Amino acid sequence: MIFGFATFAYVVAVLQRSSLGVAGVAATDRFQVSAAVLSSLAVIQLMVYAGLQIPVGLILDRVGSRRLIALGALLMLVGQVTLALAPNVGLAIVGRMLLGAGDAMTFISVLRLLPNWFSGRRLPIVSQWLGVLGTVGQVISAFPLSLLLHSAGWSTTFLTAAGASALAFLGVLFFVHNGTSPITSSIPTVSGVPVPALKQLRTALGRPGTRLGFWSHFVTQSSGSVFSLLWGFPFLSVALGYGPQNASLLLTLMVVAAVVAGPILGLLTARYPLRRSNIVLGIVIGMGLAWTLVLVWPGQPPVWSIVLLVVVIAIGGPGSLIGLDFARTFNPMRSLGSATGIVNVGGFLASFVMMFLIGIVLDAAAGGSDAAASVYTLGGFRIAFLVQYLVVGLGVVFLVRARRQTRRRMHEQEGIEVAPLWVALMRAWRRRRA
Repeated sequence: MIFGFATFAYVVAVLQRSSLGVAGVAATDRFQVSAAVLSSLAVIQLMVYAGLQIPVGLILDRVGSRRLIALGALLMLVGQVTLALAPNVGLAIVGRMLLGAGDAMTFISVLRLLPNWFSGRRLPIVSQWLGVLGTVGQVISAFPLSLLLHSAGWSTTFLTAAGASALAFLGVLFFVHNGTSPITSSIPTVSGVPVPALKQLRTALGRPGTRLGFWSHFVTQSSGSVFSLLWGFPFLSVALGYGPQNASLLLTLMVVAAVVAGPILGLLTARYPLRRSNIVLGIVIGMGLAWTLVLVWPGQPPVWSIVLLVVVIAIGGPGSLIGLDFARTFNPMRSLGSATGIVNVGGFLASFVMMFLIGIVLDAAAGGSDAAASVYTLGGFRIAFLVQYLVVGLGVVFLVRARRQTRRRMHEQEGIEVAPLWVALMRAWRRRRA
């Protein structure tokens, strides 16, 4: 019951976070803004989200999950009401900032709740199921919310979304409990001495495993988030000419792909804990190849290549939870909230940087026009989406560096030596032949 109501709060948070993704074209017309200004609506939300992850993580280790999940739902309720009634883009930005603040409190608080109720190999699998079930919110935003937007209008749509946050708030308030662990009800201590918040933060950040989780989250989540939260819908519906309904179906396909991939990645993570970084790098390589196929295709890319792209980048969503699993395994329970907050910054930091740069490039390619048909062209998106290679490529460099440091510390402290993947594969092949 506790897992169900906490997960429902996360589903609603994903719904609110993704709601602007299907309303991008409508927001351009409603507020009469350029692509760069439109991207600022999503970017500011993610900046608030990312900026609050570390403070929320520190507070989480002290007050527990229940209060923060409930407060997050309340803030998202107020944010969506503000956005629904906003007469101009300035007030809409305030609404998105409130939404980002509430969203920032939800996921890591629910994730922090799980170790109090699950343990062992079940924990990474349950964590993946949390991510999988959370994508239901993306399904709701991609299809039912899109239909409601085109039939009932802006205000009705976002007021309805606000009502979902009200239900989540009541559910958490009455049914979610932190558990019996003293970690969730007192200030973290070492040998009975309270740990100052900043020292606790520095200690978590100083662990190479935390940094490995940060960069894993950075490179896996960002491409799919940029696509589903803002730029995927105009790319599919306008630039490729698929229309709103088909674009919504493709965004829904992203969710289906994530639902299928999540449990598989959870099993692989539990089965091969020393090869989690290889799984991350495999996902990144797959996303890079899928994007390259679409962007270099002469003329209009075939539908099958777009479907392939949508499926591959969707895997990055559950793949990013591997980064949070690094935070869990390389940090003690007393600082797990802080470490999770640090890691969860990664993907959203990359996302808002990419969102904003893509908006700038689209405006430059459109020559200053604010009309949706002029801004959202296939040629403009081909250039704008190249931003991903620069941002994700930088993240991969730091990921490899953090992995090397993590493996060195594992060898020094625990005597565990992780051989390169090709060496491990050769050893397995020789054992099989023998």
